[in-house]
Amino acid sequence: MTADHKGTAGAAATDVTGLVIGILGGTGDQGTGLARRLSMAGHPVIIGSRDAGRAKAAAAGLGPADLLSGGVNRDAAAQADVVIAAMPWEGHRELLAGLAAELAGKVVVDCVNPLGFDERGAYPLPVPEGSAAQQAAAVLPDSTVVGAFHHVSAVLLLDPAVERIDLDVLVLGDDRAATDTVAALAGEIPGMRGVYGGRLRNCGQVEALTANLVSINRRYRAHAGLRITDV
Repeated sequence: MTADHKGTAGAAATDVTGLVIGILGGTGDQGTGLARRLSMAGHPVIIGSRDAGRAKAAAAGLGPADLLSGGVNRDAAAQADVVIAAMPWEGHRELLAGLAAELAGKVVVDCVNPLGFDERGAYPLPVPEGSAAQQAAAVLPDSTVVGAFHHVSAVLLLDPAVERIDLDVLVLGDDRAATDTVAALAGEIPGMRGVYGGRLRNCGQVEALTANLVSINRRYRAHAGLRITDV
């Protein structure tokens, strides 16, 4: 069944109204796409970058001007209620570790997919901690890390002609309130639904599945996502 039939799985009673969202490494396509959709849903969004000017330029014209702003990553981490990690995998550990103080006590949503690319296509990279999300949890002991938004097409997020993005977002974590909050945020984007996908230790295969979706999209010239049935 789709989200229209059963709503946001596990998060129906979670109120996320007015939550301020910070996006670290938010000037890439995934970060700006999520910023656009979440601001359209009514959330103040702070796009973070190493370069404040670049972050401000990314925010300009992306969505409602009164809800979108840009600054350095430290500002986005400090001023937000919920923070999304959307930086390239190569800078993942260093950036998060450097913001541990600002992220303490907050929900950090990791959507990073550790992938490599060669002449044969995309493939998952090994992560000593098991996944990008588990690495985030290791360097952010005072934050609550949730894995989510791994399989959302940045092309669809950014396309103004796309009003609904019909897919399920797998949400993984060890804290029920945090996973419900993130699932509810996903459900605020038309067509999306957040579905609890297990503990954070199960995030490795979810991140790795992105390589399969890249292969599907290249073969069929599509922007494939996932739907979970009978939930």
